[in-house]
Amino acid sequence: MTKDPFRTRDHVLEFDDIVAEIRRKSAETRAKIPMVPDIAYGPDRAETLDLFFPPGKRESLPVHIFIHGGYWRMFSKSDYSYVADTVTSAGAIAVVVGYALMPAVRMAAIVNQVRRARQWASERIANFGGDPGQLTISGHSAGAHLAAMLFNDSNQPSAIKGAMLLGGLYDLKPLQTSFLADEIALTDEEVTSFSPIGHRFDSSVAVEIAVGGDETPPFHSQAAAFAEHLERQGLAVSRSSLAGANHMSSIRDLGVPGTDASQLLARVLAI
Repeated sequence: MTKDPFRTRDHVLEFDDIVAEIRRKSAETRAKIPMVPDIAYGPDRAETLDLFFPPGKRESLPVHIFIHGGYWRMFSKSDYSYVADTVTSAGAIAVVVGYALMPAVRMAAIVNQVRRARQWASERIANFGGDPGQLTISGHSAGAHLAAMLFNDSNQPSAIKGAMLLGGLYDLKPLQTSFLADEIALTDEEVTSFSPIGHRFDSSVAVEIAVGGDETPPFHSQAAAFAEHLERQGLAVSRSSLAGANHMSSIRDLGVPGTDASQLLARVLAI
């Protein structure tokens, strides 16, 4: 039987080992990097974010928002604290965002949540020493999809300078016939409304679109199609294939110094 190309566990033999590793690394990050946890950006108990700070004076620091993946239905912000290692090493405040999960909520609610987290950062991060005028974002897998939905309005500035989208999903239609049909049951309306490939974007955002070299074909084809979609709209787009990386090792490496993934993130942080 043909394996579902979207079912990551079937294609990454070390899936559980990597999840255990990133959770361990995240606990270490929370213990060693100065942080403020669980700041509410909305009324729902899932609507919280964690701030991580670089050493030194907290004044007019760059700000980076990270959004985790998990096909919108698993993982949490605390699983991805380790990404703050790369962000804070570059001298920026890391904002690691939590959100509610499907199927308990629908896609519209999640997109609205991450947009309100971005709004919170724009309005409140100065109170923590950040400069909202130096805002960049990143996300992995479903998190890359959600990150894209933060600058998908060509009629108003997003206040985002740069974005790194790693292993992202930009056309939701194929997921309706994947294993996710039973897990999150995307509707036709959700596919139309929330597929980035059908949106226009803020042309002032510089975008890095990356995918693991060993990921399944749909992730490569979606990355290529979305890059072309953005380029046609005048956005500055760079594309990268991370040699030897799969869907899980690529996101693990985002917090590992010297890896291709972490170097890409550092490049976006420097925009």
